Amino acid sequence: MSFFCLRGISKRFDKDTQALSGITLELAKGQLLGLIGESGSGKSTFLRIAAGLETQDRGEVLLDGEPILNPSQKLVAGYDQIQLVHQQFKLYPNSTVEENIRRPLLLYDKSYAQERTEYLLDAFNLESMRRRLPRELSGGQQQKVAIAKALSSEPEVLLFDEPFSHLDSLQKRQLLLEIQAVFRKLHVTGIWVTHDISDALMLTPYIAVLRKGTLIQQGNVEELFNHPKNRYVASLFTPINPLPEGRGRFLRPTAIRVSTDGEGLAGRITSCCFLPYHNQLTVCLTGTGLEWIILDERRIFRQGDLVSLVFPRGEIMTLSE
Repeated sequence: MSFFCLRGISKRFDKDTQALSGITLELAKGQLLGLIGESGSGKSTFLRIAAGLETQDRGEVLLDGEPILNPSQKLVAGYDQIQLVHQQFKLYPNSTVEENIRRPLLLYDKSYAQERTEYLLDAFNLESMRRRLPRELSGGQQQKVAIAKALSSEPEVLLFDEPFSHLDSLQKRQLLLEIQAVFRKLHVTGIWVTHDISDALMLTPYIAVLRKGTLIQQGNVEELFNHPKNRYVASLFTPINPLPEGRGRFLRPTAIRVSTDGEGLAGRITSCCFLPYHNQLTVCLTGTGLEWIILDERRIFRQGDLVSLVFPRGEIMTLSE
């Protein structure tokens, strides 16, 4: 039985703007789902509906079988059991790290509040910063405090609206590793919204893809990678190269072998980019006008080289738009 369920969620802002079209997602208790989508795909609207902060036109939200009422059905919108973590930190600027984490527990038993605060300070490695004010922290540290604050009252569900999108790649990678360990320890149930699939994959293997308000595909990451429903889903993981002999047929760069033996498709390397684990080549296919992205793990080819491209026919993907 699903623990957190969103069924048939639809939302229209005006006659020309269909934000969400019949979205259904179900999460088991302790499951974290990565929700992937480009800007304007409806991700933030979906999270606000999930949190009971936005009124949907159709559909229902259930938490452990109980309905989550929307603002048109509830005097005070939102639920303590469902916490939404934003890109903005929403910390109290004149309160310390410890005070910010403890703030949602003001009406709780004092001994429990202190015990819970200490637990979260330890879990997020914030003990040494407990007396600091938010302005004395880095952006990543502030976001850790915001997540710890959201967890302080032990909510049933956490919803994350691209919380690390403003951080640089090194900070983000380090924080995701820390957050992953905390979430596993606490068995967090939640939805992590991002436009970058690599962020989600550091936290969970369960992925759903949203585009223009429509749920395109959901499932285990291996299923989405090996059997993408369309071109958009496939391109979330790697570049895809169109075959010259027909529309809708593509290859991933990893499926293509580069040589100079004259077999396969002929082309010329127009650019060579050094990346940490390989060189990325751009190859213009002779007589087609197509450019392919190719991986050169041996780093032996250079711009201007004439090359041959060979691939197993079984690696060809047939994809719709």
